[in-house]
Amino acid sequence: MGDRGTSNHSGVTDFILVGFRVRPELHILLFMIFLLVYMMILLGNVGMMAVIMTDPRLNTPMYFFLGNLSFVDLFYSSVIAPKAMINFWSESKTISFAGCVTQLFLFALFIVTEGFLLAVMAYDRFIAICNPLLYSVQMSTRLCTQLVAGCYFCGCISSILQTSMTFTLSFCASRAIDHFYCDDRPLQTISCSDLYIHKMVSFFLCIIIIFPTIIVIIVSYVYIVSTVLKIRSSEGRKKVFSTCSSHLGVVSVLYGAIIFMYFIPDRYPELNKVASLCYTLVTPMLNPLIYSLRNKDVKEALGKILVEKCWCLGCIFILIQ
Repeated sequence: MGDRGTSNHSGVTDFILVGFRVRPELHILLFMIFLLVYMMILLGNVGMMAVIMTDPRLNTPMYFFLGNLSFVDLFYSSVIAPKAMINFWSESKTISFAGCVTQLFLFALFIVTEGFLLAVMAYDRFIAICNPLLYSVQMSTRLCTQLVAGCYFCGCISSILQTSMTFTLSFCASRAIDHFYCDDRPLQTISCSDLYIHKMVSFFLCIIIIFPTIIVIIVSYVYIVSTVLKIRSSEGRKKVFSTCSSHLGVVSVLYGAIIFMYFIPDRYPELNKVASLCYTLVTPMLNPLIYSLRNKDVKEALGKILVEKCWCLGCIFILIQ
């Protein structure tokens, strides 16, 4: 034990990302799937941000939060997907110690920020539906900015704590991380440190982050549903439920995957990887699709932009002729 204790993380210069334990011939298929999903993430989230920033009709708190959600989705998927795709072709599958620290820090920052953003969006819908006359007063530009800044601040603090705590562990058991990116649980597996305090702090961090956000979302939607049921117009109820169901769908996929992952025992790493895929790639891909396809304002704004672009291209083509 003495030798293991002295061989700590300071002697580790890189790690090996094992990735998916599949036959080599399937790596091409996985690479193509990852590439397709990542291209959809880029196209969907960049497109969503462009639509929100260019259309004055979308200059509202709801779309301000949605634009930030697209920004967060874009960046935390970009922390994971490119390196995972490179490793499908790489023989060594290595990631430097600094790269691993950076990947865990940025991923933790953006995933926690997303959780708080979803809670803020639920609160925004609660005010809009339950107190519509006071909405413009209560959800002022200043408050919206403060709420979003608070989401990033909470994500940053959580990420600093999680990352610093993880990389003060001793990694003398192995350099091979049985995952497709640097995550806390696989890093714990290759550590020879006493993990009791680490696991307790991680558990309390999860409680502090997950439970308050889930409570805000649940309470907000309890009030929203009770208010919507009082609406006499079936068309009005349908419109409100359509908007809210989009948000609930996103929340369900994200939190369902995270909670499921933490209930999976460490001896089932492949299930852990599948659950991780849901919130690292599937959720960022689905978010812009859900919000755009089920949102009349976004579809109209997107259609307007496409018409303008086609018109400009037509003019250029005519001038060239």
